[in-house]
Amino acid sequence: MSFQAFRLKNFTHKDLLKTGINCFLFFYCIFLKIIEDYINKREVSMNQKLLFIGLGNMGWNMAQCLLNHGYEVRGFDLNTSLKSDFEKSGGVWLEDLKSIQTEVVFSMLPGGKQIKQLYLEDQKLFSYLEKGTLVVDCSTADPGSVCEVYDKAKEQGFRFLSIPVSGGTKGAKEGNLTFIAGGDKEDVERAKPYLEVMGKNIFHAGGAGDGQSVKICNNMLLAIHMIGTCEAFALGQALGLKPEVLNNIMRASSGNNWSLEKYNPCPGLMDTVPSSNNYDGGFSVQLMLKDLGLAKSSMEQTKTKAELGHKVFEIYKKHFEEGFADKDFSHIFQKINSSN
Repeated sequence: MSFQAFRLKNFTHKDLLKTGINCFLFFYCIFLKIIEDYINKREVSMNQKLLFIGLGNMGWNMAQCLLNHGYEVRGFDLNTSLKSDFEKSGGVWLEDLKSIQTEVVFSMLPGGKQIKQLYLEDQKLFSYLEKGTLVVDCSTADPGSVCEVYDKAKEQGFRFLSIPVSGGTKGAKEGNLTFIAGGDKEDVERAKPYLEVMGKNIFHAGGAGDGQSVKICNNMLLAIHMIGTCEAFALGQALGLKPEVLNNIMRASSGNNWSLEKYNPCPGLMDTVPSSNNYDGGFSVQLMLKDLGLAKSSMEQTKTKAELGHKVFEIYKKHFEEGFADKDFSHIFQKINSSN
């Protein structure tokens, strides 16, 4: 008996219709369950009170992303002039950290010294938080400092993640940051609903200090290809090439890189980057020098031979000392180009 004959003999159109309807209802119920679980999980997260400490250029924009997505955010910063604007944007300003009620803490601070001061020393924030609170520090710091805070947090019953970010103030404002997480995997999963509204990429690098190690390596490479890109433009102009011609060809060739494609240091080639805004805003020379200092210390501690890493540190150190601390790090193009 052929399959066709078997089907006609054993199944009527009514049977086939009934089977089809049952299959549809089965998968529809699964779909509804997935949606229900997502909404319930989202509602739990949205009802949680968040605390954001450190409302500088990066922290401010990250907190605004959370506010714009409906989260209740309490903010704290030593710069009290931010209070009025923060409250106007929907946030709740805290005058101190001694009477806080929060399930999740975010912090964005200048470095390892400030992280230890906040959680262990001056502010002693762990003394005021409830056990089990999730603490997410997004500062860039030396791995040793964050590992010390992580160990103390675990001893005292807190969940601590060190998650430095990449993407600069533009990425923070647009919610397009990359998060490089160090800490326990289950804590990274718990933090994801918040991270997803502030960024587009979330990586778990490993243990508490591993996110910082990745960030240090990444920013050392960033400085290297930024200076290489600047030198290529300076040489091209000295050879009589138009910047836009050189730019278009290099972007389609083996010399293409992030600095060239996304953060061009040559004025007038990209409208939305600091080089077309007098090098204001963005990622400052001061911050780049801090990160390169962390890379330099790591190279020395591990006895890693990285000649270019040491060289870019010296270049940015000199640029910093010449008075360009607050300019975007792509301003180094002006230094390189003016020497020709």
